Amino acid sequence: MTATPSPSTTVANLRDLGGTPLSGGRTVRTGLVFRSGQLDRLDLDADPAVAALGLRTVIDFRTDAERGDHPDRVPDGARLLVQDVLADKVSSGRVPVAAQLKDILADPILAEEHLGGGKAVALFGDIYRSFVGSASGQAAYRTLLTELADPESGPLLFHCTAGKDRTGWGATVILALLGADEETLMAEYLSVNPAVRQAFAPMIEGFTAAGGNPDIALALIGVVPEYLRAALDEVSTRYGSMEKYVREGLGVPDETVDALRARLIA
Repeated sequence: MTATPSPSTTVANLRDLGGTPLSGGRTVRTGLVFRSGQLDRLDLDADPAVAALGLRTVIDFRTDAERGDHPDRVPDGARLLVQDVLADKVSSGRVPVAAQLKDILADPILAEEHLGGGKAVALFGDIYRSFVGSASGQAAYRTLLTELADPESGPLLFHCTAGKDRTGWGATVILALLGADEETLMAEYLSVNPAVRQAFAPMIEGFTAAGGNPDIALALIGVVPEYLRAALDEVSTRYGSMEKYVREGLGVPDETVDALRARLIA
């Protein structure tokens, strides 16, 4: 069992992490922490399912360019916290493919150049390692955990563009801290694929119709185990464990982790 998809007509890939199984027969408490794709089409009047969530905090992991092209529509009364995971990579002059989904899928030649011949796995592996090691990634995930530990912040939703990479790593860190085993972490990570592929189906169809390699489209739009393993391996290499990554890499104190667990474990 993984996170539960929430019915929504205006938010792609919306999922409640509640109900995810944890060690000792426990589960994640429902209705407190959600993940999704971007909120640019959110319409609470047309989407009572999202309105009923009562969101109080939204954390946006996207880049400046992504937010400028598709700004979030945040529910009244909810705080919007911008935490650009990829800021360090963008400032270095290398805009990651995770932040250029639509541009790359609009150009099969560009896609083949950047992602063909197995390059996609290598590129995404580099991006995922940056989630762990970059200052901007550490700041973003520190904010996520700190906000989740605070009862005043919830219910909380965190997202990126498609809700699969930056958001997927955030969900992995949360669930690992709460006591989910490796099988559950991977299952939750991969379970977004159907929703993501459905959301991007028109783009994928247009890309392949223009002569694009469908394998490249799926590598870009979906997620595969190798992507997540790159980040997990980086945690292991740099810190030895998820607990040390959170404490030493993210700078989240033990008392905050204790509060997070008390709040989210049912």
